[in-house]
Amino acid sequence: MSEPGEVLVAVIMGSKSDWDTMSASSDLLADFEIPHECRVLSAHRTPDELEAYVRDAEERGCQVFIGGAGGAAHLAGVIASKTLKPVLGVPIQSALNGLDSLLSTVQMPSGIPVGTLAIGKAGATNAALMAVAILGTSRPELMQKIADYRKERADKILDETLPTKKSIGFTS
Repeated sequence: MSEPGEVLVAVIMGSKSDWDTMSASSDLLADFEIPHECRVLSAHRTPDELEAYVRDAEERGCQVFIGGAGGAAHLAGVIASKTLKPVLGVPIQSALNGLDSLLSTVQMPSGIPVGTLAIGKAGATNAALMAVAILGTSRPELMQKIADYRKERADKILDETLPTKKSIGFTS
């Protein structure tokens, strides 16, 4: 599917503490066997290194970027300003329960889009799934993996049972 050293998805977070959330993206990408990298790069503290990394990742085949950050959360927007590839933003739980992160990620000015997902691990998981779907537009085997993933999740729900108390004289 990929060449050695190739990275199809780059998962970037603003600080190491964001890994508790963003590891969900990495785990799902690994489950789908998507070549990816995870890096800590700050839009504010390491802007030059962030720009150089985005350029390098693109040269190695990166097709989708996932940026997760809390607080001011400009990371995904800065990534989007440095690439024409799709950027998916994951707001991280922060001082205002992640609402500050959500608003600063979703409120991108017209012309520099960032696809914004839910706050926290659900967003990190869905960002990875969306990255797989984006890659799947030119890789039918990935679309099949997504279909299998969804079927497995549906089957799990359909197989669940609830404990009930036996009622005397009750019929349904």
